[in-house]
Amino acid sequence: MAARNISHFWEWGRKIICVGRNYADHAKELKNAIPTEPVLFLKPPSAYVREGSPILVPLYSGNLHHEVELGVVIGKGGTAIPQAAAMEHVAGYALCLDMTARDVQDECKSKGLPWTLAKAFNTSCPVSEFIPKERIPDPANVRLWLKVNDQLRQSGCTSQMIFSIPYLISYISDFISLEEGDLILTGTPKGVSAVQEHDELQAGIEDVVTMSFRVDRHE
Repeated sequence: MAARNISHFWEWGRKIICVGRNYADHAKELKNAIPTEPVLFLKPPSAYVREGSPILVPLYSGNLHHEVELGVVIGKGGTAIPQAAAMEHVAGYALCLDMTARDVQDECKSKGLPWTLAKAFNTSCPVSEFIPKERIPDPANVRLWLKVNDQLRQSGCTSQMIFSIPYLISYISDFISLEEGDLILTGTPKGVSAVQEHDELQAGIEDVVTMSFRVDRHE
């Protein structure tokens, strides 16, 4: 089997592990308690979408929200990874959006049901190009931003995260073995809001990468 190219992790990576409510101000804006341990959910690889293809609003949702996040790309798998060794398992990063059908999520939360339909639909995980590890020397101090139709909606810094990247890698790997090509979404800062058909989304990591996506509806 040919060696897999980590810079195209979205083509062969097996899972996307997402961390919810990892910024206190975002937890508060959705009237959620600030968590004392990470809140985890999954997206399938079919959620990936790359620049040049649209974000598609699910047919069953009337309130699709953007959430800009730093993604961590795993380069070396492991189970029960200690925090002190966690960064050795990181190959690099990606700028990501966790698109969320907020109306569906709210309904699921009210019924105590899983968030799968709100979070895991096709095109729910737009990703940038792969960012090699050395281009982000301090992932705990990364500025993220997102604009909708040139209006700034989200701006935050990973220094505001409740749980650090090494902590998340260690915590997740205690329960779910990490594999090469996996992506961890580390949570979103405050400022999430709804997007409409034909909106243009631009997002960036300051001085590192930008990406843009158009919102469409399923035919």
